[in-house]
Amino acid sequence: MQLFRFANPVFLYLLLLLPVLILLYILNEVRKKNALKRLGNIKLVSRLVPEMSKIRPVIKFILQLIAVIAGIIMLSRPQFGSKIEDIKKQGVEVIIALDVSNSMLAEDIQPDRLTRAKQAISRLVDILDNDKIGLIVFAGDAYIQIPVTTDYISAKMFLSTINPNMVAKQGTAIGSAISLAMRSFSPGEGKSKAIIIITDGENHEDDPVKEAEEASKAGIVIHTIGIGSTEGVPIPIVNNGKKDYLKDAAGNTVITKLDEDILKKIALSTNGNYVRASNSNVGLDEIYNDIKKMKKQDLESTMYTEYNDQFQVFAGIALFLLIFDFMVMERKNRRLANIRLFKIKV
Repeated sequence: MQLFRFANPVFLYLLLLLPVLILLYILNEVRKKNALKRLGNIKLVSRLVPEMSKIRPVIKFILQLIAVIAGIIMLSRPQFGSKIEDIKKQGVEVIIALDVSNSMLAEDIQPDRLTRAKQAISRLVDILDNDKIGLIVFAGDAYIQIPVTTDYISAKMFLSTINPNMVAKQGTAIGSAISLAMRSFSPGEGKSKAIIIITDGENHEDDPVKEAEEASKAGIVIHTIGIGSTEGVPIPIVNNGKKDYLKDAAGNTVITKLDEDILKKIALSTNGNYVRASNSNVGLDEIYNDIKKMKKQDLESTMYTEYNDQFQVFAGIALFLLIFDFMVMERKNRRLANIRLFKIKV
């Protein structure tokens, strides 16, 4: 889809000055005509000053006016179409595996576990420079939400859409998330690849420690962040427009607790770190500081830019018109007066 926009549309308000410029030009021409009348008969004055031209000042003004319009459009930075750039950088590849199961809606971390985790990831993306980032969401199954990329703008855009409804099967399949993350890295050495798992750790689906050991053999480091309380809290839901709490088949309120043991074992098996999140600090900054110490590798990526600047075209038009305006004199050149290329008197 081809799109068009102005990056700095506020400059378009300068176009409102065009009627003022036209009015000033007309008033100036009227003033000059009145001045000639005071000298005598206009036809007689024209014969006495044969170099005087009526049309050349008009042409020059039109050229200047169009140049001003092109300059204003240039300042407004018109952007059209799309641009795909191949970028080479040195950095590490980081895949964040984010738990989106219903238990992540618990409010022991404010405003809730999932929202707090998304906020922390968003801030992490803001400080990334040369590193690639990918995002996997998981509950009972794991899915790639963002393939590894350096397109941080798109990453933040997709991050904002994450919610528990995007994974139909509930549960917490940490092992599936690790396995999928391992397959999602760019092919090559694993010396600069890391996985960050953000979850409450209530794994009921698979054996995440076994998957972590496989990741360790591939040279991938796994860091884990435990988000939630070990005491346990209910899971809020909205039922008929009213706040309620999730219940099991027997009608008992479901209590979700942070399982730190499993997350510590996962991190330990790959020489990674475990951090417990709190309301004041999720722990991503601490883990990313460790990741930055890893050996960097050459990363290649294709970045999609939705809009491509086209202001250069209007800058060229404005420059050409100003040069042409400079070459066009208001008076006729006596030496060229008899040349009639188009047999039109100017």
